[in-house]
Amino acid sequence: MSWQTHEITNQFDELQDYNLFTTDTPLREALARAGADWAVPQMTAFGEMLGKAETWQLGADANKYKPEFDAFDARGRRIDSVTFHPSWHQLMALYRGEGLISLPFRDEQQRGRWATWAAGFYLNGQVEAGVLCPATMTQAAIPVIRKEPALWDKYAAKLMSNEYDPRDIPMDQKKSIWIGMGMTEKQGGSDVRANTTTATPVGLGGRGGEYLIRGHKWFFSAPMCDAHLVVARTEEGGHSCFFVPRWRPDGSKNPVRIQRLKEKLGNRSNSSSEVEFQDALGILMGEEGRGIPTIIEMATFTRLNCVVGSAAFLRQAVAQGVGYARKRKVFGRLLVEQPLMRAVLADLALESEAALSMSMRLAEAFEHGDEPGQRFWKRVMTPAAKFWVCKRAVEVSGEAMEIFGGNGYVENGPMARMFREAPVNSIWEGSGNVMCLDVMRGIGRDPGGAHALLQELVGDANGDTRILGELKALGEMLQQPPEQLEAMGRQFTQRLVLVAQATLLCKTAPDFVAEGFIATRLDPQWGRVVGAIDTRKLDVAALLERALPE
Repeated sequence: MSWQTHEITNQFDELQDYNLFTTDTPLREALARAGADWAVPQMTAFGEMLGKAETWQLGADANKYKPEFDAFDARGRRIDSVTFHPSWHQLMALYRGEGLISLPFRDEQQRGRWATWAAGFYLNGQVEAGVLCPATMTQAAIPVIRKEPALWDKYAAKLMSNEYDPRDIPMDQKKSIWIGMGMTEKQGGSDVRANTTTATPVGLGGRGGEYLIRGHKWFFSAPMCDAHLVVARTEEGGHSCFFVPRWRPDGSKNPVRIQRLKEKLGNRSNSSSEVEFQDALGILMGEEGRGIPTIIEMATFTRLNCVVGSAAFLRQAVAQGVGYARKRKVFGRLLVEQPLMRAVLADLALESEAALSMSMRLAEAFEHGDEPGQRFWKRVMTPAAKFWVCKRAVEVSGEAMEIFGGNGYVENGPMARMFREAPVNSIWEGSGNVMCLDVMRGIGRDPGGAHALLQELVGDANGDTRILGELKALGEMLQQPPEQLEAMGRQFTQRLVLVAQATLLCKTAPDFVAEGFIATRLDPQWGRVVGAIDTRKLDVAALLERALPE
């Protein structure tokens, strides 16, 4: 007897087998504005590959079958090895093969190179974000290592290579390499100046010299990278930055001892570890005592990646939400026809496009970072955007999961994985308070730049009284005593990002997008709960069609 208790109806899978690039109108427009039409064929092919069901499955498998740590081999020899599921290596090879890690630095006369990088990073982050951790650190290390002639001469070709080489062998024998970071310790966390790890010179020491590193790191990202940039304290100079390879020049393993892998909430495909340095070999980068500025330079780049990565979550949230709502019926109507659900979806669309506009504006600042008008965007608006966009991704990923109901809460689909992944960008490279403090410090160091930015935004406001009123209020906040302004850091930073997003949308988006954002985000009654908006002020149909064309 065959038991068939019911027929399965009104059940739909998450969106897949679609082109992530060609279905993203705001992204395509952003590339065109950046002068990156040359990148459209590559991004089209990449978006097609990422959207395939097979690629989504690779992302699921890489997170389901987590990295495994082995301290010793079968005969008791110390190996400090992390083994990954094959899906991890396939995804790493896919991203590296696109040339995105080296793209911003290959041809620095190429217009739109940073926008193209941002587009590729944004597309990849929608499907699997763990691989973007070692990719981010490697990319951010390039401008730092370029300042060290000996290291750059030796490893430039391997850093800039588009070929993936997963072998755990000395760097000299590899086709390409990955670079990680080691900063935080148990006692300090984000306060790197509290670090106690020491570096003792071998011989005379000095820039490019060898040192022995002794101490620990509480978070040591991607320990299988071929080298890490590590902050350690010298007796004479204080906190300094060192290039610490995984293998010594004599072919032996450098004694960077992995203690264990972190059991993380999300980002499970990527390994994060605790390590001890047992007189590990390190090469001094820059001068002794200049380690924190060196790492901060690197962190400026990694923070941009956090912004773009969180914008990717926001984009995938709206794409999945709209796609599902167009198929699922509830109470006799499609979800997309329900007024309250339309408010949620329209709000998601506004949030996503605003985050993308900010990401692309920051990419422009990095491309033209030496120009006076761009430096403040790069130095101050990057941490401001990281504070806001990363936090919005945490809330929005939860809302997107709710659209699917119980189906979104289970591990069989991507929504729960995105929800677990979202907080990492808000924490990594400095939590919310650290970002706001950086914004305040940046303004304190360059008050003229802050006022110039506000004037720039005034010029981009198209005379909108709501934007102008908000900019006036921000200017008045800047007149507060420093201690009081610091206490208002979160409020100031939030308002700064929102008004910047409003002006960017005035410049780049259709009127119904810009007006929808201004009418909701600059409304004093806006409570930040997704969908708690007055849709009478919005062209909901146009917003949803722009978010995901039918």
